[in-house]
Amino acid sequence: MGIDLTGLPQARLDEMAAAGDEIVECMRVLKKGGLNVVGEVLKGQGKFIKMDHYPKGDVFDRDSHAQYYYHAHRDGEHGHFHTFLRQPGMPPGVVPIPEAAGRNWPAGDKALSHLVAISMDRYGQPIRLFTTNRWVTGEAWHKADDVCAMLERFVIDHAYPSWPTNRWITAMMRLFRPQIEALIHERDALLADWATEHPDTDVFEDRRLETISEIPVDIEAQRAAVRAAMTARMPDRKSEADAL
Repeated sequence: MGIDLTGLPQARLDEMAAAGDEIVECMRVLKKGGLNVVGEVLKGQGKFIKMDHYPKGDVFDRDSHAQYYYHAHRDGEHGHFHTFLRQPGMPPGVVPIPEAAGRNWPAGDKALSHLVAISMDRYGQPIRLFTTNRWVTGEAWHKADDVCAMLERFVIDHAYPSWPTNRWITAMMRLFRPQIEALIHERDALLADWATEHPDTDVFEDRRLETISEIPVDIEAQRAAVRAAMTARMPDRKSEADAL
């Protein structure tokens, strides 16, 4: 999934560049102490058990209503972070899809939306981003445009279980926002295709459909792409400055 960053507004590119710097800094200070972002959420949690949430009870920001946890059950990775936004933190007027009516999905202030999952290798480096079906996370399903509008509201602004990891995961949502938005829209398109091809099943509960959309990620490659897009925009910025 190639994403052209050159058409992004300058403010978005500036935000992505700052997020890239933040990610590198968080990983630097952890590495200096022989640590990484995954180890921070596993410390003091006992034996690492498949499917269990780490840290226990998840990580939740009471101001932003953002939430995440780490766990493992997929091949080809150490584990992955699941990121969410709960209903009180969502943009005004955002509600689950009409199909939610009559279903046993979380509702009201308990409703939450899965944003994206970040797959990690055993060295604590991100390797993939992916989206999942509703049954995987037990969320209240929201349409792609609404989920994309939630992304900027994902902020973990406290120090439990780790200030660097919380800053890192918040910045990851900024640096890779174009890719995350594309994955979310692809998620809805592929889900609609699946529903058409399997009309006798409940698409949101179909265990044959777990991971929906997925792409590899590379922090340094993304930072380089952001710098290239900013350089490409320099003539436009000079023209704007000259016109003032």
